[in-house]
Amino acid sequence: MNRALTTVGARTASVALLLAGLAGGVHLGRQQDTATAAVAFSQVEAGDMQLLKQRENQHAAARAMRRQAENEAAGKAASEAKRAAGEARTLEKKRIAKKKAASAGPVPFNGPIPGSCKEFSGSRAIGCTLMLEKGFGIAEFPCLNQLWNKESGWNYRAENRSSGAYGIPQALPGSKMGSVAADWRTNPATQITWGLGYVKGRYKTPCGAWTYFQNNGHY
Repeated sequence: MNRALTTVGARTASVALLLAGLAGGVHLGRQQDTATAAVAFSQVEAGDMQLLKQRENQHAAARAMRRQAENEAAGKAASEAKRAAGEARTLEKKRIAKKKAASAGPVPFNGPIPGSCKEFSGSRAIGCTLMLEKGFGIAEFPCLNQLWNKESGWNYRAENRSSGAYGIPQALPGSKMGSVAADWRTNPATQITWGLGYVKGRYKTPCGAWTYFQNNGHY
């Protein structure tokens, strides 16, 4: 009887120890699972934070590039506006200077008019005088008179807007007459002096230039 009880007690104790061990293993397993899950969560959270920082850095870099591009564009626009304003001012100054020059003339001729030229007046009298000084005979003046009647009507402000020819001899461009004097826009004598030099150099005489003009419509 006692031996049987002893055997039963031993078996009961063994079962209890087994159950206790199993319970302990289950609890330990749960703790290990919890720890593993916590580690995994921490790793995921760290990855998310790193990804978030990377995105923030990318956004910051994009904003910096955008600001730089905007600043460069603004700088270029300001430079272009400054250049355009400068060109506009230059053109306006030239326009005003040209208008003043056109309204300021003509520059008076102070030289003596010879008796053979006194039948003429204004620019024609100046032209006759300077032609004689250039070494041409008075017989050449009718040719010169007809030539520049056709070209400009002896108007020192005559301007061909399509070609840019200017003045009594219709120099093309008019600035060529600046080789004689800076007042080429308003001084008939300056224009005539240049024109006579051109005629002599290319056609020998005013009548030679007039003959060429009649045959070709220009000289």
